[in-house]
Amino acid sequence: MVPSIREEFNKAFTKEKYEAFLEDLNSHYPGTIDFRIAETPEFIPKWFSDQIIDACEYIIDIILDPGFKKATEKAIPPEENVANETDHPHFIAFDFGVCENANGELGPQLIEMQGFPTLFGFQAYYPEIVRKHFNIPSNYSHYFNGHTKDSYTRLLKELIVGDTPVEHVILLEITPHTQKTRVDFYCTQELIGVEPVCISDVYAEGKDLFYNRNGIKTRIEKIYNRVIFDDLKANKERLGDIIDITKDWNVKWITHPNWFYRISKYTLPFIKHPCVPETFFLNELKQPPADLENYVLKPLFSFAGQGVVIDVTMADIENIEDPENWILQRKVRYADVIKTPDGGAKVEIRMMYIWEDGAARPELVTNLSRLSKGKMIGVRYNKDKEWVGASVAFFEK
Repeated sequence: MVPSIREEFNKAFTKEKYEAFLEDLNSHYPGTIDFRIAETPEFIPKWFSDQIIDACEYIIDIILDPGFKKATEKAIPPEENVANETDHPHFIAFDFGVCENANGELGPQLIEMQGFPTLFGFQAYYPEIVRKHFNIPSNYSHYFNGHTKDSYTRLLKELIVGDTPVEHVILLEITPHTQKTRVDFYCTQELIGVEPVCISDVYAEGKDLFYNRNGIKTRIEKIYNRVIFDDLKANKERLGDIIDITKDWNVKWITHPNWFYRISKYTLPFIKHPCVPETFFLNELKQPPADLENYVLKPLFSFAGQGVVIDVTMADIENIEDPENWILQRKVRYADVIKTPDGGAKVEIRMMYIWEDGAARPELVTNLSRLSKGKMIGVRYNKDKEWVGASVAFFEK
């Protein structure tokens, strides 16, 4: 997106450099990066970062509105409503596509958002390796608000661990050592000392939860939650008899599971902003748009792009049995904005916020990005392609 930097990066790029970079990246946690790493980061000019940050802060203002919780009560499936909800989420992520409008002008468009932690550990590690192997201008950073790796790590540790002895804090996931994002769990453990624990290894006595740490029964006081209910339901039979996480346990959630639903696709119809595509709850749509081909159909309660209908027809809408669980969203036109040796690549940027207890609002701290040449962002649409996959954006300071 900054032509001079892109030209210089591509000119200096070699396959040997990329392979040396991957070897270095994989050497720290061998065999744990289970997703494709793109050949290049992105370079974001100030004018674009101003737009994307303005959109994020606008949405945060909506989340801060006193009526937000009431407006999003129906977002939480009753059987998945977890006790002891916190006043606010501790993590928020906003996904923006780099898009072009009818006039060919570039700008960010919100794709999705989540009140849930993403790869906060990996993003303290991976961009450092990028800088080691590629020339990144000194006035560009993947951090925001003056953060460095040290200050970012302190913030993450203070939020998740705080004054609690680290052995009483766990990262909760479903079979964490087989997850595609497991490298993030190991980075998190190295950064702040919190151990990844499978939900099937957690047990209860009264209202207290425990796990075995190095063979010693250890009480859990805080849960850094990475469990997604969709994933839990899909694996419940395999996991066997596990605790019901919706109950009133003596634990503090970082972040509380209810916020995964409150800040999600469900929130999109409430947002009216130039960087947010027009979105409707399907059950509240009295008359489908005449240009239905310019919309996508998305299920509210799914993740990783599952169930999305790209080329919508009236038959698709008529065949949906639970329209209250779907949204209709205007399509955006991703720009093939990243020049690569075999054509342009699309990019999606995830803006990552941390919300400390007692803070008036969340703070933008870092980002991650994904490059794509397929019809949609994601692994299944980019098989056998190069200059695609996980990446990071460096923003002009």
